[in-house]
Amino acid sequence: MSRERIPIGADHAGFELKARLTAELERLGYEVEDVGTHSATSTDYADYAHPVAREVETGEARRGVLICGTGLGMSYAANRHPGVRAAVVWSQEIAALARLHNDANVLVLPARFVSAEQGVDILKTWLDTPFEGGRHERRIEKIERKEEE
Repeated sequence: MSRERIPIGADHAGFELKARLTAELERLGYEVEDVGTHSATSTDYADYAHPVAREVETGEARRGVLICGTGLGMSYAANRHPGVRAAVVWSQEIAALARLHNDANVLVLPARFVSAEQGVDILKTWLDTPFEGGRHERRIEKIERKEEE
């Protein structure tokens, strides 16, 4: 059985946290695709959000992880891709709810607002929490469907 591949990307603000999460994902047995950035030099978050989101959109990856200073820029860019539900998460409780109720398939972490330890705990919760389905499936379908004009 092949290991799940998870693409991960970060801008300069998330560079250090990305390294820690990459190591944790590998320790947990995931195959990690690091799309960058590879230094703390200033970069643009969209350059990393789009490649990760594109892999989730096309089904090349089931889930992805993004990190920037607030998480907002990454989520804006990633959520432009059909089928991507990128959730900005700052606690384990939000991580669980993002999976349970929203079937979030891209985890977005705000590196300036969570510690490395918190980031690892959030990641593990997000990875281990299944989608609850039921009434939430109808809501997910409505996210994907554009309102008729």
